[in-house]
Amino acid sequence: MALSKLLMFLATVSLAMAQLSLAKNSPKTFLDIHNKYRAVDGVKPLVWNKTLEGIAVKYSTKKSTNCEMVHSDGPYGENLAQGSGDFGAAEAIKLWVDEKNYYDYESNTCSIGEIACGHYTQVVWNTTTDVGCGRVQCKNNDWWFITCNYYPPGNYVGERPF
Repeated sequence: MALSKLLMFLATVSLAMAQLSLAKNSPKTFLDIHNKYRAVDGVKPLVWNKTLEGIAVKYSTKKSTNCEMVHSDGPYGENLAQGSGDFGAAEAIKLWVDEKNYYDYESNTCSIGEIACGHYTQVVWNTTTDVGCGRVQCKNNDWWFITCNYYPPGNYVGERPF
């Protein structure tokens, strides 16, 4: 009897952890985190787009075989991230937004040589209205691969993000 109670307890804990992980990486979570950072720069909020989500999930699934950080070159704006352990929406978006430290608004360029800031500018691009993201575990290790797609895309040469 004690063994069956222990097994039921472990199953309940596992289910609760899985639900927490799903909530932590839900469309609402991806959207809320994007919009939190956009609000900091005074940019209007995004809406969730199921079509973009489907594209992101499909691409993340395709890349999950080797988790190569290669863009799809599709018609949408796109940010990619990967990480191990509990890597999810919050961690990926923070990686992108941390590039704000390298963005110089006055010159509309990255302020430190070759360091990228285009992930940040895509997150806060003022004419972008929609986002959809996908998160898939890599098959070759314990890492996660995340893709977010944006419509309309940003990062047009000569234009400012906001």
